[in-house]
Amino acid sequence: MVREELLTRLRAFGASARQARGGVVVVTLLIAVGVACRPSAPLKVATIQTGRSLNSDDSVGTHTTRFKPDDTMFVAVITEGRGAGTFVARWTYAGRLVSEDTRKVSSFGDRAITEFHIQNSGGFPPGDYMVEILLDGTSIGTRNLRVER
Repeated sequence: MVREELLTRLRAFGASARQARGGVVVVTLLIAVGVACRPSAPLKVATIQTGRSLNSDDSVGTHTTRFKPDDTMFVAVITEGRGAGTFVARWTYAGRLVSEDTRKVSSFGDRAITEFHIQNSGGFPPGDYMVEILLDGTSIGTRNLRVER
């Protein structure tokens, strides 16, 4: 039905029957290529890294779970294979939510890295923190972090 409707519309714009059929083929190919390029599988998480610096590829450069009050806390979620999904990073301190960040991710290659971070211009209070990573609403892991003077 869609094919016939496209043919009719192309003919209405003065296209010959041959041009109209060619136009339908091009549109069909563009749609097929678009669907094939879209990662439809869910993302596969390989690891979750924490630290106080990032490498140029957004992986964690200095791995740690212990921070100073003026540090920036980084989390890198590394995925493997093609896929798409939405990550959420929930940061808590003493059991209370202090920050939440969301990233929509589409991976077209073998590996992708999604970075999250939190910083406090006044410095973090010493104590226990936690970051929870969710993928499409499901928790995929937590990391316990500690801020020390």
